[in-house]
Amino acid sequence: MRVFISLAAAFFIFPSAGLTQEAQNRGAYGDWIAFSVETDNGIVCYAASRPVEMTPSNVDHGEVFFVVSTWANGAASEQPRFVSGYALRPETPPRARVGSSRFQMFAAGQDGFLENLEDENDLIRQMRRGAEMRIEATSQRGTATAYLFSLQGVTAALQRVDALC
Repeated sequence: MRVFISLAAAFFIFPSAGLTQEAQNRGAYGDWIAFSVETDNGIVCYAASRPVEMTPSNVDHGEVFFVVSTWANGAASEQPRFVSGYALRPETPPRARVGSSRFQMFAAGQDGFLENLEDENDLIRQMRRGAEMRIEATSQRGTATAYLFSLQGVTAALQRVDALC
């Protein structure tokens, strides 16, 4: 497996969720790992992966993930989110591409969410079918970045997340 995500990654992924305990690794699936974590609002289950390629190579990208989260209380199901290690520039928000499908996101601090909620199911469907996903983003300072995420194992990881939550 090319990707390792530590349990401490939950603090980067859910920094303000009111964690009541450390995230629990619920299984590795290819380049994705399923987790669950207890928050003040109940259990959150998620699949997460780190990029297999980051450009440009001469900048500090910080902690970068792509996360798909489901809340056991039903607040969200398979919500995709790009987590960057830096503040994103809102004027040039992140963009996701899987195959020929493209998805516009909006920037909220270090996070990128799909601009249209109706696109969430389509992105997840494309991720399950695809081999890789590319995210392009721009830092608050204007540095253009790109990330390549392997989608190997994402279907199994999402099935585990669904079973947990």
